[in-house]
Amino acid sequence: MGKIDDILVGKKSVAISGHIRPDGDCIGSCMGLFNYIKDNYPDIEADVFLQEFSDKFSFIKYTELVKHEPEDKIYDLYIMLDSSSLDRAGEFVTMFENAKQTICIDHHISNEKFAQENIVVHTASSACEVLYELLDEDKVGFGCAEALYMGIVHDSGAFKYSNTSEKTMHIAGKLMAKGIPFTEIIDNTFYTKTYLQNQILGRALLESVLFFDKQCIFSVVTQSEMEFYGITYKDLDGIVEQLRITKGVECAIFLYQVGELEYKVSMRSNAVVDVSVIATYFGGGGHIRAAGCNMKGTVYDVINNLAEQIELQLA
Repeated sequence: MGKIDDILVGKKSVAISGHIRPDGDCIGSCMGLFNYIKDNYPDIEADVFLQEFSDKFSFIKYTELVKHEPEDKIYDLYIMLDSSSLDRAGEFVTMFENAKQTICIDHHISNEKFAQENIVVHTASSACEVLYELLDEDKVGFGCAEALYMGIVHDSGAFKYSNTSEKTMHIAGKLMAKGIPFTEIIDNTFYTKTYLQNQILGRALLESVLFFDKQCIFSVVTQSEMEFYGITYKDLDGIVEQLRITKGVECAIFLYQVGELEYKVSMRSNAVVDVSVIATYFGGGGHIRAAGCNMKGTVYDVINNLAEQIELQLA
């Protein structure tokens, strides 16, 4: 029996959610847990609360049941996944605070341990990896396996990032053994891009700028550019990764505008810079090689402030 089974004993209602602007690992862990409960605990009333996400994740079983608006309801248990701080819960914060019991399952080294019980394994590749080890693997069904595998793929960079371990590959193999279409999951959710996504990627690469003797690179997409192409933040996946693999680059920064003089910052590094330290300094968080935050000011201000912190590590 997994730890989740023990936690669910006596529970009649369970809310599941993750961080704002949910990514693959957030969606995968939330839907993986939801599928596990639906498959094994039909008497528990479970709900998933997430902000809107890309249609490319709609293949996961039960995504049509995800709720995008908070509700005035008190749950026996509220489980937050892939979230390092309570403010990452967005509009669902009040629901979390009103729940009778709260748990956070995460892998971010910057986790603030904001729940009543916090299960944080910062050496894990993903929240999905942490969650899998809390489940009874014999009770992991097809839908749960698809969701967890997808989440691991996204936060491990299709098993390329340094957070990929022997354990990561072992768990991925167990999920593959459930009969999931693992090749399609990687291709359709990690690599495949729409025509518009390719256009904005091309523009971001074309207008990217190298600095610090070509050790760092940044690019920015403004609100007016997103409006011109008819895209949202959900279409910007993969840009910072493409910047990161520029030859000779140690640290990549991608900004997209979210308001007047306000930007969402995504950072990636290869071997030297711990971007989680930089993101945490500016009120964000993440992993050693992948982190993010929100910053205010002009693009020049944001890049200069980030550069000061990067220089401390490169020196």
